[in-house]
Amino acid sequence: MKTFSLGGVHPNDSKISANAAIENFPIPEVAYISMGQHLGAPAEPIVAAGDKVKVGQLIANANGFISAPVHSSVSGTVKGIETIKDLAGNPCKAVVISVEGDEWVDTIDRSDKIEKEIKLEAKEIIEKIKECGVVGLGGATFPTNVKLSPPPGKKAEFLIINGAECEPYLTSDYRVLIEMPEQVLIGAAIMMKALNVTKGFIGIEENKPEAIKVMQQKAKEYPQIEIVTLKKKYPQGGEKQLIDAVVGRQVPSMGLPIDTGAVVQNVGTALAVYEAVQKNKPLFEGILTVTGECSKEQKNFKHRVGTPISKIIEAVGGMPENAAKVISGGPMMGKAMANLDAPTLKGSSSVLFLTEAQTKRKPESNCIRCGKCAEACPMGLEPFLLNKLGRVGRMDDLEANKVYDCIECGCCQYTCPAYIPLLDTIRLAKGNVIKIMRSRPKK
Repeated sequence: MKTFSLGGVHPNDSKISANAAIENFPIPEVAYISMGQHLGAPAEPIVAAGDKVKVGQLIANANGFISAPVHSSVSGTVKGIETIKDLAGNPCKAVVISVEGDEWVDTIDRSDKIEKEIKLEAKEIIEKIKECGVVGLGGATFPTNVKLSPPPGKKAEFLIINGAECEPYLTSDYRVLIEMPEQVLIGAAIMMKALNVTKGFIGIEENKPEAIKVMQQKAKEYPQIEIVTLKKKYPQGGEKQLIDAVVGRQVPSMGLPIDTGAVVQNVGTALAVYEAVQKNKPLFEGILTVTGECSKEQKNFKHRVGTPISKIIEAVGGMPENAAKVISGGPMMGKAMANLDAPTLKGSSSVLFLTEAQTKRKPESNCIRCGKCAEACPMGLEPFLLNKLGRVGRMDDLEANKVYDCIECGCCQYTCPAYIPLLDTIRLAKGNVIKIMRSRPKK
């Protein structure tokens, strides 16, 4: 069983929603479709108040190389282009649509028939993915067409599909692997054709035996794609850790996955690529997990992008009485939601309810130099040192000790017996060091 070579932790996986089959979430009465659903420049709206739109219709163009177009997830009348607050409470631009029926554009193939034959050539595939606004659904929401176009001088050797889903509680990728395995495999084959590679891997953690069994059975038709069983260890799903686990190659400091010959994509992205290329369906739906021990129900919902989070919470019986925080993402790398009226995005992966006991920090005490944080760091850094340097603002020393390589996984903070908020300090220090590095004149 494979895993990465440095650090990592073993939190309770808490996959309590694993048996919740994917359900279609009701279409909202009003959709708030954000223009900032991807890494890079926000999209630019091309519709105006009073316009009639259909499901799948382009409503905003990509506004730069690292950007992605946005499509309507609903049909109805555009109420306007408004400034709304996102999950963090920050202002963002959104197209607000009053929903009327559910009329889709004619070009989308809505049949259940699985289309296996890949008719498009590599360049056409990348253009179709770009057209359909597909972004990485593993967290970063990086435009997929850009990731499938390695820069000059770099060559992809293989594709790795991340099915680890190593964050506790999240089960949406697991359900996709079980319920739509063939679509994921075809999506992987499409991306392999786009990259001109002949070898693909799908890495799945050992705590998902049913998904491994289903994928191994279906993958018999795809001899170029290998299903790799991974040890349960966080952060197995990190790009650098996954490459190390699957093919034993290490991404160099300040390097990119392509430097090892790897391109890594998420299970949800593979499904979105299949739908874009084989069904001509833009990315306007997503699958998210609603979970937490205090939640009245455990669900995996297919939602229309732009659905208010508050509506999803209502659908599972409302806010649990003893919920202290609502998290977008998992408990290790997710972010607390400050605005529950914010809409879902392409990359929305969960609505996670946590109690006060689960979120309350214990009082910080002195570092006892046990070294647990360094042992746990999957990047081979020394968090105790970076924390000290960060607290006194020693930027040159932080850079010399490679703070920029931190992937912000939280393993150090998770293991610290002194309850020192290591990640908080290191994250701030990393941001400041990167700003300094970027401000230097290019050689």
